[in-house]
Amino acid sequence: MHGLDKMALRVLVADDEQLARNELCFQLEQLDDVEVVEQAADGPEAVSLAETLEPDLVLLDIQMPGLTGFEVARQLLDRDVPSHVVFVTAFDQYAMEAFEVHAVDYLLKPVEPPRLSRAIERVRRLVTTSDPSNRTEANKELERIVEYVAERQSRRERLAVKTGDRLLLVQAEDIVCASLADDVITIVTDTVTGTSNYRTLDELHSHLDPAVFWRVHRSHLVNINKIKEIVPWLSRNYILRMKDGKRTEIPVSRTQTKRFREYLSL
Repeated sequence: MHGLDKMALRVLVADDEQLARNELCFQLEQLDDVEVVEQAADGPEAVSLAETLEPDLVLLDIQMPGLTGFEVARQLLDRDVPSHVVFVTAFDQYAMEAFEVHAVDYLLKPVEPPRLSRAIERVRRLVTTSDPSNRTEANKELERIVEYVAERQSRRERLAVKTGDRLLLVQAEDIVCASLADDVITIVTDTVTGTSNYRTLDELHSHLDPAVFWRVHRSHLVNINKIKEIVPWLSRNYILRMKDGKRTEIPVSRTQTKRFREYLSL
């Protein structure tokens, strides 16, 4: 490991959404003695870069193509890669699993700069000293986070949808689908189509029930209770025709097709 009294904390950022990586890297650049050494857009790339570069810290999204963030962390442990792991995710239901892969911290999107700064300082202390009390402190912080997210999970709020100059509040269960295009998230309900103030689908997904709302494509989120028709498509993939008035069509990505088949027993 690198001596942090002389060198910057070296960080690898792994997230499949470019906007999320850009935002995180921007925040890291505002901190003293932090160097973003590389970015990874999927799980296998994160493992490869971490093994090659051996950064002090890997900031890991959880839901990524190829390997999940937890699978990446387990591979780093198995391969004795001497990097600390902090999860950065919109999904609060995974906090308990962070213990299993010895994560230092668990940050919820959108990440607030002071919260990121505290996580960075926690890693810095672990890197610069072998004092076991620092690891104990990190574990206690994770325990507090688990309690917080358990309470947060029980709350699913209404969402604001902008249509023209109006801002409407819609119930989560009324959302048919949401799609990201040109950095704008469009939300479709049975009666309304408008835009969301969330910057990424991960952030939007964090306010929805993950058992009902599925990320069937990196650019699309659907309410599985609002699927009207499943249309076979190329290479054994599917197009979902939704129940809104326009019968919006949503593609299922190759990586999500297997999960979808299993769910529907296709």
